[in-house]
Amino acid sequence: MSTAGCRQGVAVITAELIPENTRAVVLAGGIGARLRPYTTVLPKPLMPIGERPILAIVLEHLREAGIRRVTLSVGHLAELMMAYVGRGERWGLEIDYAREETPLGTIGPLALIPDLGESFLVMNGDVLTDLSLAEFWRTHTSRGAELTVATHHRRVKIDFGVLGLSEDTSQVLSFTEKPSIEHDVSMGIYAMKRSVLRHVKPGVPFGFDGLMACLLAEGAPIAVHRHKGSWLDIGRPEDYDRAQQERG
Repeated sequence: MSTAGCRQGVAVITAELIPENTRAVVLAGGIGARLRPYTTVLPKPLMPIGERPILAIVLEHLREAGIRRVTLSVGHLAELMMAYVGRGERWGLEIDYAREETPLGTIGPLALIPDLGESFLVMNGDVLTDLSLAEFWRTHTSRGAELTVATHHRRVKIDFGVLGLSEDTSQVLSFTEKPSIEHDVSMGIYAMKRSVLRHVKPGVPFGFDGLMACLLAEGAPIAVHRHKGSWLDIGRPEDYDRAQQERG
């Protein structure tokens, strides 16, 4: 929060925003395989949460953070997405499109956008979170990293009894019934410098895993912004059901 001025002796507080010339790329071209059969007729970002599509909530989040220009990367059922979103007027956004003729993965579509700025925001079109994008952006700019990843701490339950075996796998040394494993996971929200695009070849599928492998192999700095609030990956059926319960 920052003090913007005084009115009748009372401090006027305004929320910190991302610089308005910052561009966001929303990845909305996936086929949504985990939500089939629904996504055979409706693109995943248009799946409803209550009365609104997921994508509408994502675009509102960007607008509230100060973003004005958004590029949607579309592929699967692109016409439906473009018909719904249009040019973005209803959200107060300027929206254009990068259209994948064939699936290009998470990072590959960035090669379709020739005028990206020095730094830009990239996020999946199916993420519901209360992450402060302005704070996330401040982490990116203050660290000087080529890539900054928003992360969330998740506990994953394994629905099996797990055996610990001897080195030659001939004996059981331990047993744990349905253990939970805790990880810091990517939220599907990234801030990037344009320099990362040196690893992206136009028209060649390239995922976030590939970008991470390339940057780690080079020893390039990768920053982390840990988020302790809410985060749901709507591409996972269990998260989609939870979002319906919480927001429906």
